[in-house]
Amino acid sequence: MRYTIFGATGGTGQQLVRQALDAGHKVTAVVRDPGRLPVRHDLLEVATADVRDPEALRPLVAGADAALSGLGAPGNKGAGIASTGTRAILRALEAEGVERYVAISAAPVGSQPHDEGRLHRAVVLPLVRRAFKDVYADLAVMEEEIRGSALRWTVVRPPQLTDRPGTGHWQLREGTAVPGRLRITRTDLAAAMLAMVDDTTTERKIIGVAN
Repeated sequence: MRYTIFGATGGTGQQLVRQALDAGHKVTAVVRDPGRLPVRHDLLEVATADVRDPEALRPLVAGADAALSGLGAPGNKGAGIASTGTRAILRALEAEGVERYVAISAAPVGSQPHDEGRLHRAVVLPLVRRAFKDVYADLAVMEEEIRGSALRWTVVRPPQLTDRPGTGHWQLREGTAVPGRLRITRTDLAAAMLAMVDDTTTERKIIGVAN
């Protein structure tokens, strides 16, 4: 298969690239700065493009079996890139007839599970949402753009991401975050996203994922 991966220089993006290549897939990694992607492979094409420009993205997604996105801002200062970039990505995918799209959002976006712990709901979550309010507002707009598209999309909502070694195990929850699970490794998040590409039960759904 051939994948186009956006946000490929981020922690999860690099894992998506590496794991897709290890599985034998062809990968087009869309980046702003190629020097930030320390991956070399015969099946890898590194493309520099403005992710906000749908016309620049069209040749990079043409012929892809799926696109995956780790696009997002690490802090409030860079908020806005997830929604503006996704808007352009969706236009490019629709123009080129690429139907499958899997994108990262975040667990604090949207409603929380009814069985989540009281401390997390009443104390931890409000603090996190306040600290990253612009990031989550941007991701909420991004999700709205994705849900309004005609693609076979999946929005993935992980909790806090870590750089610890992958476990090979994760839990999923449709529609909300996974209750009581506050972290996931970037390695496992990438593996879960790649597994979802061919999982039709996740299509046009929001999926919480956590270790």
